Amino acid sequence: MSDESIARVAHEANRAWCEAHGDFSQSPWEGAPAWQRASILTGVAAHRANPAMTPEQSHALWLAGKTRDGWRYGPQKRVDRREHPCMRPYAELPAHQRTKDALFTAVVGALLRAGE
Repeated sequence: MSDESIARVAHEANRAWCEAHGDFSQSPWEGAPAWQRASILTGVAAHRANPAMTPEQSHALWLAGKTRDGWRYGPQKRVDRREHPCMRPYAELPAHQRTKDALFTAVVGALLRAGE
């Protein structure tokens, strides 16, 4: 599978997880902003390069990218202000957010292995 195909599936799994937890802020892949798609593609490429990447390492990569792009911690996700409640170390994330990172890692890993 291509990185974009894997990213699409991972994004939709993430979106479903978010919606199951009351967060309806995610657009479908086709309508997702370019910055969001690029972030997911970066995560997929990182997992392809390091198949043993843990959810904690995946979050650290996401956090570093967001920080470079000017995002900061905020109690609610506010794209217009570049604020996100997950802009903190993995160990400080609520359990459902850590599970979201584990879901991303599992989905991407499974699809990468399926393409071998």
